[in-house]
Amino acid sequence: MANELFENQLNVNRRHFLGKLSLGLGSVALGSLLIPGLFTRPEDETLATLGLPHFAPKAKRVIYLFQNGAPSQLESFDYKPLLNKMHGTDLPESIRQGQRLTGMTSGQSKFPLVGSYFKFQQYGKSGAWVSELFPQIASIADELCFIKTMHTEAINHDPALTFMQTGAQQGNRPSMGAWLSYGLGSENKNLPAYCVLLSRGRGNGQGVYSRLWTNGFLDSIHQGVQFSNSEEAVLYLNNPAGSDKTSRRKMLDNLAELNSMSYEQFGDPEIQTRIQQYEMAYRMQTAVPELTDLSKESDHIVKMYGPECLIPGTYAANCLLARKLSESGVRFVQLYHQGWDQHGNLTGEMPLQAQDVDRASAALIRDLKQRGLLDETLVIWGGEFGRTNYCQGDLSDKNYGRDHHPRAYTIWMAGGGIKKGITYGETDEFGYNVVKNPVHVNDFHATVLNVLGLDHEKLTYKHLGRRYRLTDVAGKVVNDLIA
Repeated sequence: MANELFENQLNVNRRHFLGKLSLGLGSVALGSLLIPGLFTRPEDETLATLGLPHFAPKAKRVIYLFQNGAPSQLESFDYKPLLNKMHGTDLPESIRQGQRLTGMTSGQSKFPLVGSYFKFQQYGKSGAWVSELFPQIASIADELCFIKTMHTEAINHDPALTFMQTGAQQGNRPSMGAWLSYGLGSENKNLPAYCVLLSRGRGNGQGVYSRLWTNGFLDSIHQGVQFSNSEEAVLYLNNPAGSDKTSRRKMLDNLAELNSMSYEQFGDPEIQTRIQQYEMAYRMQTAVPELTDLSKESDHIVKMYGPECLIPGTYAANCLLARKLSESGVRFVQLYHQGWDQHGNLTGEMPLQAQDVDRASAALIRDLKQRGLLDETLVIWGGEFGRTNYCQGDLSDKNYGRDHHPRAYTIWMAGGGIKKGITYGETDEFGYNVVKNPVHVNDFHATVLNVLGLDHEKLTYKHLGRRYRLTDVAGKVVNDLIA
């Protein structure tokens, strides 16, 4: 009897208390009066887990334009004229330094350097080097912060992609968006804190999978909600045939009552999460159709993003939808654009890929700025690693490509507390090794969390006896990037 009483007392925690009182704000206020310590931090919980930043944030939300497959930095933003001068000559061993290679080029006896077929030019007051493949991004160069020294340990797509999204090369870890949902919560009770949009380009594609936007060991309410390209933007959101809003409301109330009974009996927090998810889906029935209707956008906006923005599932449409979601208070919008895996036919495929993303990426920055949202929205553009300076395949074959290169690659960021009009870091004249200001994936994550007002060492979650975080046991904030 004593043991049973002790177990019941253990179940009376903050979540249990609030769940028993009800879901209203009045109950929260009453709870704080009845139990003064109800909203103080226990030992294993930070302010961020209550939806509050650790310090004043510079950004409120993130739009991550992920270029899946690893676009070549040597054809986009890292200009290396020496490669053109040494075109066809072998990469010096002193530069490669015995780096391990993928199975796709490890069997090559020679590693002929190959320069870019595309012209580069400096743009804006910042003098940023940009390839001719990205004229619209070049036109906003002074809004951007180019990081040329990103690097990772992962050499293959799956672990590298997983690392960029979750801070670990293995699966079952919370993604960036899930961590932000857990740390900061949502700004709009009618929409999820974390949304995912997918598009496919005209190049060779690498697949994406739902574990990239998983909640991992966090409560499932923090998992990313994938938007579909079909007429039903979020699957199973609409009422089934023969059911109306009133009957759905009644069904959800009855279901919530049954789930609450289960929660009282078992105390499993996932039951409360399930109730929240059903209620969120009900509220999204009104919010999502309005958000995903792009036909009402003005001619000015359509012209800015390009006519493809009216075709669901295109990169342009997803950029426009990302702006609408972010404007409506979605904390983290993740775009995945597939098609950047140019192991062959780089000169044929990369211009098509660039054409797909150039205009809409620049339009998103302009659109956010004209609405006064850029300063509070961090936009990120980049892939999981870079591309080699040597040729994959026969250099005489016009279908040559570039292999994976984790030692140095380029991404850019804009808005949201990041310095604009700067180029950070430097690679060697071969574009192979970092020679100044390296930025590791863990450093990147720490910096993103910082501009959102989160200390990456304090945003933790206890799981299986240890405290986890997005940056695991590494990472430092790159203060030189922060405005």
